[in-house]
Amino acid sequence: MDNDFVLYVEDDDDLRKVVVELVTAVLERRCVGVGSYEELVALGDQAFRSGLAILDINLGANRRSGIDAYAWLRNKGYRGRIVFLTGHASMHPLVVEAQRVGDAEIFSKPIESDRLLSIVEGTRA
Repeated sequence: MDNDFVLYVEDDDDLRKVVVELVTAVLERRCVGVGSYEELVALGDQAFRSGLAILDINLGANRRSGIDAYAWLRNKGYRGRIVFLTGHASMHPLVVEAQRVGDAEIFSKPIESDRLLSIVEGTRA
């Protein structure tokens, strides 16, 4: 596992680009952003070398969710920290399901850049 590598799964192209640039520029950490569950799976072994995976809970209508991404990572042996981001209310079915996961934190979007950076910094070795 490479603790300086951050994995970010977000379906909003603009938000994904901003977060990748923020983490890279401010914290000088490598950040790989993908837009879907399928793109995550396509990363293969590369995905498991990160120390932190930040997953948007809802990756779009009629698409696999961040919870599916979480399950794929854990089922394949991923041992890094996983954080969910959501723009939905706490009673939304996907958020309720994410709360049941137990070993992942959930943060609301929009998230302030300082808060996001502190989440990422918390994974640095």
